[in-house]
Amino acid sequence: MLDAIRWDTDLIRRYDLAGPRYTSYPTAVQFDGQVGTFDLFHALRDSRKALRPLSLYVHVPFCANICYYCACNKVITKDRGRAQPYLQRLEQEIQLIACHLDPAQKVEQLHFGGGTPTFLSHDELRQLMAQLRKSFNLLDDDSGDYGIEIDPREADWATMGLLRELGFNRVSIGLQDLDPAVQRAVNRLQSLEETRAVIDAARTLQFRSINIDLIYGLPRQTPENFARTVDEVINLQPDRLSVFNYAHLPERFMPQRRINSDELPTPAQKLEILQGTIEQLTQAGYRYIGMDHFALPDDELAIAQEESTLQRNFQGYTTHGHCDLIGLGVSAISQIGDLYCQNSSDLNQYQNTLASAQLATSRGLLCNADDRLRRAVIQQLICNFSLEFAEIEHAFNIDFQGYFGELWPQLQGMAEDGLIELDNERITVLPAGRLLVRSVCMVFDAYLEQQNRQRFSRVI
Repeated sequence: MLDAIRWDTDLIRRYDLAGPRYTSYPTAVQFDGQVGTFDLFHALRDSRKALRPLSLYVHVPFCANICYYCACNKVITKDRGRAQPYLQRLEQEIQLIACHLDPAQKVEQLHFGGGTPTFLSHDELRQLMAQLRKSFNLLDDDSGDYGIEIDPREADWATMGLLRELGFNRVSIGLQDLDPAVQRAVNRLQSLEETRAVIDAARTLQFRSINIDLIYGLPRQTPENFARTVDEVINLQPDRLSVFNYAHLPERFMPQRRINSDELPTPAQKLEILQGTIEQLTQAGYRYIGMDHFALPDDELAIAQEESTLQRNFQGYTTHGHCDLIGLGVSAISQIGDLYCQNSSDLNQYQNTLASAQLATSRGLLCNADDRLRRAVIQQLICNFSLEFAEIEHAFNIDFQGYFGELWPQLQGMAEDGLIELDNERITVLPAGRLLVRSVCMVFDAYLEQQNRQRFSRVI
């Protein structure tokens, strides 16, 4: 069974390194300013010619309140009027992108993230979805995966009803922690009742999937109080759970400077919190998908992993990795064929560029042959916990052991330590290595030694 995990504290301490989350390979750290709108138009043309299906990501950066732990691209404001000029530029971007695509390209996946997408008024949400439907081939039979991130403090039954009417069928709910002391320490006061009300509405309105986000490692968290949060969350029975490791990087993210580092759990306590959480979720029937993600056995992610069709992109684990991903909005990232490109992360620059009828592409990367090969290797390991050398050799016309010969000693060391099983035909990530699969992937990362590891969170 794929969800088996064996907890090995010594192994975790040895391999708990800082490294990428591999929502892409190469990672966004490698993006540079040499990629621009010409490259994007070229990639869109190739997508149009191949009639590839699409995944759309729409970034809504606004939040009414700041959460001290947050590392997202966001704008904190109580002024709801700030959304309107942003939406005008976003609609321009939608039109500029869509005219380079074919109306026959179906949008299989849509995701609104942020920020807080429900910062927008009901009329603004209607307006934005109308523009998307006008410009792209959105499905209207509820067969697509159309999701939105929800802050229960910003949503009620009327909001949930509107979202369902607009075509959303998945919700991802930020919860993080239910303990009042922890919530005060990170400036996110959110009651269980508020969260339950949104979930009840989603179930009544027949949303297809509910995800809840938790974070471990926050100030004032203990193994005991986080276990109570997990128990309450299990009672809510979400289809999926994301249990993220809080990475305290105050030198990079200004809001985190408001967190008292003396109140953070120790590394040993964090391990205890994670171990207890895994045990609770496993006993409740959730499967460990990988990289902080858990799902019920009948969830699409769990089924895809069983069938070795699970994939990973900038939205995390997905069953739509075959789609070209179009990122819309400030800081949004696109992955179209072998091109990665990102919009400006500065709101004013994003809006001003589009005001002059130009796309806000600011940086990116075009994958070379080695990137494509290593991307396929990392994708297989991080999604399916196994890698068949013959599949890679056939797809890329290489001899696997010959191509990666210099990595063999590292892989053999991991095999001796019990992270992986290694032979002449495959790599299998063992139960003791599944929590550390990022460390296995890092062996194949050709860029990692050139990078500042402080830019990344730790594996655990």
